[in-house]
Amino acid sequence: MKAETNASSPYRNLIYTALIIASVAVALTFPGLFTSIGDFQLKRLIVPLLQVIMLGMGTTMSIKDFEGVARQPRAVFIGVSCHFLIMPLLGYTLANSFHFPPEIAAGVVLIGCSPSGLASNVMCFIAKANVPLSITITTLATLLAPLLMPALMKLLAGQFIEISYWKMTVEITQIVILPVVVGLILNRIFRKSAVIINRVMPLISMAGIVLIVAIITAAGRDSLLTVGWTLALCVLIHNLSGFTLGYWSARLFGLDEQSCRTVAIEVGLQNGGLASGIAVQMGKVATVGLAPALFGPIMNTTGSLLATFWSQRPPKEVVDVPVAMAARD
Repeated sequence: MKAETNASSPYRNLIYTALIIASVAVALTFPGLFTSIGDFQLKRLIVPLLQVIMLGMGTTMSIKDFEGVARQPRAVFIGVSCHFLIMPLLGYTLANSFHFPPEIAAGVVLIGCSPSGLASNVMCFIAKANVPLSITITTLATLLAPLLMPALMKLLAGQFIEISYWKMTVEITQIVILPVVVGLILNRIFRKSAVIINRVMPLISMAGIVLIVAIITAAGRDSLLTVGWTLALCVLIHNLSGFTLGYWSARLFGLDEQSCRTVAIEVGLQNGGLASGIAVQMGKVATVGLAPALFGPIMNTTGSLLATFWSQRPPKEVVDVPVAMAARD
């Protein structure tokens, strides 16, 4: 993901957010378009689409992404710890405070327990944050997801629905780890074609996420019309609180301004696609999958606004982001 290819990222991200919002509107108005084609249920596409998206993530990664752990271990540890402490606890607190039906409440906790969002690296680039740190936190949080996500769900969402730790671990491994590993291998083998891959895969990933959001919205239309605005408010509070607590937690631990911005974005942005895939595997996409479906358009809107705000206020000490982004390739 070279810096020069991200020159239009603010505009591309706004288009992406607009497409997600449009997909929600269309799915609510014409749910049949995203429910089935003949006898084929479109929700069966969600997991394969996620695997393609995670494959795309793997193709844009390299061994250099893991060097950040050695270069700035303290900042990485703080970022990953804040992510897996703040968002799950916020999700649990909000799920109980809003008194949602059990399966919808479990979805709020599920989005909180998910790893960093796939858009966080681009958001950090726009916000003039520490992009190498962002890449490292996203990578590490994603790889830790099969261990931490089921454990946190069993601990915090077990009161709402039954959680099988090992079943969820296997499912997350199949959705995340295997495609990412295959992507890393492809990146290594087809190194000369990396520039083309890195330009095409993000577009495929965006299209996949837009379709996933539409399918989940159509599947859960009845529940969404019942608790929609309340759930949207809950998700918005979750997202904004993640940004705020992430930033000030990093401040508390003495990180520099760039790193504080990075931690804020990494904490506030969740991998809603992965949460949606888990909801599908549970057979509860129309209920557990609703919070992840709403989190996508909300976090992309707020994240874009926050990144744009920070882009106009560069920190005093700025890491050479273009070099760092190019080094990733």
